[in-house]
Amino acid sequence: MPLTNFGAILNFAETLEKDDQQFYRQACEHPAAGTYGGLLADLAAEGKKNIALVQRTRRENVTEMILEPIKDFIRAPFCEECVGVDKMDAVEALDAAKRLEDRAVRYYTEAAAKIKAQPEVARALKLLGKKHAAHLAKLDEV
Repeated sequence: MPLTNFGAILNFAETLEKDDQQFYRQACEHPAAGTYGGLLADLAAEGKKNIALVQRTRRENVTEMILEPIKDFIRAPFCEECVGVDKMDAVEALDAAKRLEDRAVRYYTEAAAKIKAQPEVARALKLLGKKHAAHLAKLDEV
């Protein structure tokens, strides 16, 4: 399904953030999380902040949403569900988290490039991409 406008890009961003936050919440509460539980809990908390940023960006830039159509941007490459977290061990949960963070970096980078006609929105998307890149770096350290 194509993402053809400002609203679609931010709605999908909110969906990604909510799904990721739910994954991290479930993963950190699972007994198999072990020593990684704290890191996963931190990522869940960060997800809440990211959702607020996406929602604030949408509210503050709502007048801009009809100005620029988006072309050639589809959601399919960014649709990855991590189900069965209750059956994952700690290593599998970390691998899934890395995939989610990589996907988020790619999404926000590409979305910012597609919506560059709206600089404030593009800046917010780039910021989210940087946050997820930092999360990915933390996950790579463990």
